[in-house]
Amino acid sequence: MAQGPVELIQRVPIFDGLERRDLERIAGSMKQRTFRAGDRVTSEGQGGVGFFVIEDGSAKVTIGGAERRTLGPGDYFGEVALLTDSPRTATITAETDLRCYGMTSWDFKPLVESHSSIAWHLLQAMAKNYQSPQH
Repeated sequence: MAQGPVELIQRVPIFDGLERRDLERIAGSMKQRTFRAGDRVTSEGQGGVGFFVIEDGSAKVTIGGAERRTLGPGDYFGEVALLTDSPRTATITAETDLRCYGMTSWDFKPLVESHSSIAWHLLQAMAKNYQSPQH
């Protein structure tokens, strides 16, 4: 079932708790992207600048050639690419036709720079993540 980008991105932990207007600003910078079944969306170890939230379809996540999980509607990947230029940590392959909303770091950066409420929220979300037991 299709949802709008605002409803999809509010489920992403780094955006959880943002006010509706900030979610709408982020969603307004996202573009719908489609991938055909079998397409490689990201490649482990390669550069990546895109963040994606799946609207419809499924994708397989592999790390070191081993299948780790399947992603479906509402799942997301590439959020680190919004904040850093680090290489992709996994390969994502469309299992079915895949419809996503995506954003590049160069679209995201001006939002953060011009809307302090988004920047502050991201800093808080990253600090909470850093304080988690796995770090």
